[in-house]
Amino acid sequence: MSENPGKPNINEAGKSKSNDSEQDLEDAVEGSDEAVQKTIKSVSPSTQRVQRPHSSPPRFVTVEELLETAKGVTNMALAHEIVVNGDFRIKPVELPEDSLEKRVKEIVHKAFWDCLSVQLSEEPPTYDHAIKLVGEIKETLLSFLLPGHTRLRNQITEVLDLDLIKQEAENGALDISKLAEFIIGMMGTLCAPARDEEVRKLKDIKEIVPLFRAIFSVLDLMKVDMANFAVTSIRPHLMQQSVDYERKKFQQLLEKQPNSLDFVTQWLEEAADDLMNQKYKNALPAGGGAAGSGDGPMPNPVAVQNYAYLKLLKWDHLQRPFPETVLMDQARFQELQLQLEQLTILGAVLLVTFSMAAPGISSQADFAEKLKMIVKVLLTDTHLPSFHLKDALTTIGEKVCLEVSSCLALCGLTAFTTEKEAVLKGQIQSVASPDDPIRRIMEARTESWRSFLPEAGQGPLHRIRFCCRAL
Repeated sequence: MSENPGKPNINEAGKSKSNDSEQDLEDAVEGSDEAVQKTIKSVSPSTQRVQRPHSSPPRFVTVEELLETAKGVTNMALAHEIVVNGDFRIKPVELPEDSLEKRVKEIVHKAFWDCLSVQLSEEPPTYDHAIKLVGEIKETLLSFLLPGHTRLRNQITEVLDLDLIKQEAENGALDISKLAEFIIGMMGTLCAPARDEEVRKLKDIKEIVPLFRAIFSVLDLMKVDMANFAVTSIRPHLMQQSVDYERKKFQQLLEKQPNSLDFVTQWLEEAADDLMNQKYKNALPAGGGAAGSGDGPMPNPVAVQNYAYLKLLKWDHLQRPFPETVLMDQARFQELQLQLEQLTILGAVLLVTFSMAAPGISSQADFAEKLKMIVKVLLTDTHLPSFHLKDALTTIGEKVCLEVSSCLALCGLTAFTTEKEAVLKGQIQSVASPDDPIRRIMEARTESWRSFLPEAGQGPLHRIRFCCRAL
C-alpha cells in the first residue's frame, strides 16, 4: 500500500560513475540516522588500549583532528556492520526503566503536552504550539517522499500550508481535526504495511492532544522503518565498495596517526615468527615457503595471514589489545572462539567415550548423534560468567555413563563395571584442564586445518568459519 521511500536514491547510486562511487558510499554512510551510529557503538567492542607498542614517535593532534578521525572510524564501523551483518536492523530507542534520562524525558514531554492542552482549552484557543507541531509533521512526511512523488508533495504542501493555517487560526476558522484527518490519511499512504494497524488506531482517537501525541509516536516508528529500508537497499552497493572504502579509511588514519596500526604489525609479526620456529616448519603448507637467508623456509604472506587469523581463536581478550584492522569484528571473533572451545571439548568427550566403549557402540550412528546433542546442550551456557566447566563436565560424565550403559544393554553387550564408569567419568572431567592430552589433540587439529583454508580474498570470518566447520 505504501510507496517505499529511498528507492530512487539507491537506483541513482547504482547508476553512478565508478569514480564517484567512493564519495557516494561515504555520503550514504555519513547521512545515516543517528540511531544507527548509536547501535553500532553499543555492539562494537571497546577500543580501549593497554600496553600500546610505539613503533612511531607520538605526535600532538588537535581536537579537530581527533573529532574528524572519530567520525571517520564511526562511519567505517557503520558501513562494516551493514555489510557483514545481514540481520542488522535499527530498533527504536528504549530507555531503561527508572533511569534518570527516561524520567527527565517523561517530565519534559508531559510539560509540553500539558502546555498544548492548556492553549487549546483557552477561549479563543491558541494554536501557536499546534501549528509548530503541524510544521514538524509536514517536514517528516515530506522526508518520506521520493523525487518522483510530485502529486503527494503538492498535496502535503497545499493542505499543510503554515501561512494559510496561521491566517485561519487568527480568524477563528481553523479546523484542527480536519488537518489531523489529512495527516492520518497521508501516513496510511506512506507507511509500511506493518504500521497499518497503528495508523488505523489513530482514527479512533478523538481528542486533539492525545491524537497529536500518538501521531508523533507512529511517525517515529515510520522513521525507523525508513532507516531499515535504506540500510537494506544500500547493502549491495556497500558490499561492492566496502574493501576499497575501508582500505582508504585505514590509510587516512595511518597518515594522521602513524602508530595507529601497531597492534596489527605486532600480530602479523608474531604469526610469521611462529611459522618460522622449528615446531611449525613441518606444518607449513606444501609450496608455502620460499628460500630464506639460510635460517629456513620463509612462509608466504597467505600462510602468515591464515595462521594469524587462527591465532585470533586463542586470543586473550582481557590482557591483549585486539589488532586494529579486525577490531570491528572482535565480538564475532569472540563468538567463534567460544564455538571452537565448545567443539574442542565436545570432540574430546566423544573421543574419550568411544575409546573406552565397546567397538559395537562406536558404529551406532544414532547413538553418536544423541551423545553429541546431549553434550552440546550441557555446554550451551559456556558464555555465561556463572558457567563452570568442571561442574558441567561432571554432569556430562554422569549423562554419558547412563547413555553408554543403556546402549550396551540394547546391543546385548557386557555392561560397564563400576570401576570402568569411574575411569570414564574421571577422564571426562580431566578435559577441563587445558593440558589434558586428549584436549590438546583436538586443539592440534585446529592448527592442522590452516593448510586447507581458503584464499585470503574470501575474508577472515569466512576462513575462520571454514576451520570451525572442518572440526
